[in-house]
Amino acid sequence: MSESDQINAPAQDRKPKRRRRKPRRRNASGWDLRQFQVPAVAGKWRFHDFDLPLPLMRAIHALGFEYCTPIQAEALTHTLLGGDVVGKAQTGTGKTAAFLISILAYFLEEEAPNAQKAGAPRALIVAPTRELALQIEKDAKALARFTDLKVASVVGGMEYQKQREALGGKLDLLVATPGRLLDFHQKRDVDLTQVEVLVLDEADRMLSMGFIPDVKRIIRHTPKTEERQTFLFSATFTEDILNLASQWTHQPTHVDIAVTVDNAADIDQRVYLVGDEDKQRLLVNLLKQESFERVMVFGNRRDLVRKLDELLRKAGINAAMLSGDVPQSQRITTLENFREGEIQVLVATDVAGRGIHIEDVSHVINYTLPEDPEDYVHRIGRTGRAGAKGVSISFVGEEDAFSLPEVERFIGDKLPCEHPPEGLL
Repeated sequence: MSESDQINAPAQDRKPKRRRRKPRRRNASGWDLRQFQVPAVAGKWRFHDFDLPLPLMRAIHALGFEYCTPIQAEALTHTLLGGDVVGKAQTGTGKTAAFLISILAYFLEEEAPNAQKAGAPRALIVAPTRELALQIEKDAKALARFTDLKVASVVGGMEYQKQREALGGKLDLLVATPGRLLDFHQKRDVDLTQVEVLVLDEADRMLSMGFIPDVKRIIRHTPKTEERQTFLFSATFTEDILNLASQWTHQPTHVDIAVTVDNAADIDQRVYLVGDEDKQRLLVNLLKQESFERVMVFGNRRDLVRKLDELLRKAGINAAMLSGDVPQSQRITTLENFREGEIQVLVATDVAGRGIHIEDVSHVINYTLPEDPEDYVHRIGRTGRAGAKGVSISFVGEEDAFSLPEVERFIGDKLPCEHPPEGLL
């Protein structure tokens, strides 16, 4: 049947979209739900409420998850039944776990095809940046730790042959950036004809970065929309994104769970009014305070980030930088050292503003306000996670004067402006 015939065929003649639910419990080395007690709370969904396979519940327990975030609860009610989802969700909402849990639950309940080819993933997750793709891979491996499911990634800037070797044999879940995935596909090291679940993460970011033509080429090599399950997530629902979603999904449920600053109660937001010439001194003095444990400092340009990194190092502050100028291997090492607490301050451009999950960031400092007010939300979302308290401090000088009202309009609230505390300048 041709593609046009497939699309125009009566519903009963199309290949039915799988599944479910078939709650087949598996033995998880003696572990059972009695070791994972979470009381029912009105208005909250527990992971217990979805009757997930035991190996997955064991991993959820090991990760310390108890109650679903709003997007997890909303998405899982649809995805676990096999439906497509188009979700509006910003970073920090728990969307990664939402789609990973759905994929892994499905794979634990349904046997893999007998004729699965080498390098042919059952699930494909496409992300716009290397950092986000590697973070998703890490999260997937953590959730699959008590299973025999195989997770791999292919991203640019890393050794091709090493990634190629990781694709050998049975492959359940592949996380990829668009360009590198097309490289692997062109060399026939990846086969996309057996993809059962497709995830397009941060679709708006892929649009702004010019990746949509590559994504379209990737999707053309996967099964038809009616024959796969598709999740598309975006921080914004623009007309372009909704048009793409209509092409790539089949009768999706739309989930709109956007994190906004006015409901981010765990973040103490401050704005310090300061002359542009005094920002460097203020930054150094702030970071020398003992209460600043793990800090992200954001600047708008690569040259500014490089300058601030040098400034802090000369001041004796344990700092490192993360921007597009930094080689990929060094970026990964820097992120891991920051996660492990070996680096106190990470100075970054907005390449690190989205999709990078780092626990226990105590402070976010906006050395300059972002040019796009939406990035303000993404930046401060690095802190105040998982119930922890966080602090966001924005330096507003002459160059930032026009950006502040735009940020306030975007978040729908006035930010408290004050002069820096005595002794910091």
